[in-house]
Amino acid sequence: MRKAPRQLPWLEPGEPFPALTRAWGPADPAPGLLAAGGALDVPTLLDAYSQCIFPWFSPGQPILWWSTDPRMVLVPERFRLHCSLRKTLVNFVSSSAAEIRIDTAFRQVMENCSRQPRPGQSGTWIVPEMVEAYVALHEAGHAHSVETWVNGQLVAGLYTVAIGRAVFGESMYTHVTDGSKIALAALVALCRRHGVAFIDCQQNTPHLASLGGEEIGRTEFAAHVAAARREPTLKWHFDPLYWRELLPERLPKA
Repeated sequence: MRKAPRQLPWLEPGEPFPALTRAWGPADPAPGLLAAGGALDVPTLLDAYSQCIFPWFSPGQPILWWSTDPRMVLVPERFRLHCSLRKTLVNFVSSSAAEIRIDTAFRQVMENCSRQPRPGQSGTWIVPEMVEAYVALHEAGHAHSVETWVNGQLVAGLYTVAIGRAVFGESMYTHVTDGSKIALAALVALCRRHGVAFIDCQQNTPHLASLGGEEIGRTEFAAHVAAARREPTLKWHFDPLYWRELLPERLPKA
């Protein structure tokens, strides 16, 4: 007989999150689910990410809070730059019409991510209230977009949450072949440059695994976040010389 899942805590706005050990486990219907309710304001989101918790819910659902175990992370120093992507980056870096921008179109990146078709998904978790919440987090200096621009047009991008040197990848999209991979490579180069140890990817996907993503236990991940969020704030600026982190043969030392 299957064991009934533990009761899911309901949070009132401003109420603290339960301990991560309260999250549903592998035998429960939704492993990693921790709580429901609460609010999506800036203080709550910062508290959540500082504790390795993130919101994820669909239209018509209450706010759902998750802390998955294991956690998918991308270690910048172990990013897999496959031959095809290397060639794409070389062409991108060599083009005067192509550039990486940071934080110039945050809302547009989020909205485009919400419309990106994804295999096995008929809708999006980036609902309008999530967009508004993360735009507010961006305006507070804790959410950032990495953008791929070609011929003056935004063609791809991703957005992240960042507290100190703890970086949490959220979502990406592209309108051109490999556009989001270019944005991800730029984020990796930026993180390498500034000594970021992990980029949180939340959940395992074949795409992330192919680029070097790996799973670690929640306890290990929480220890990393606790240390990284107390480090000096990452400078969210992309200098083209940062490409040297991935393409050392193409650019001189800074």
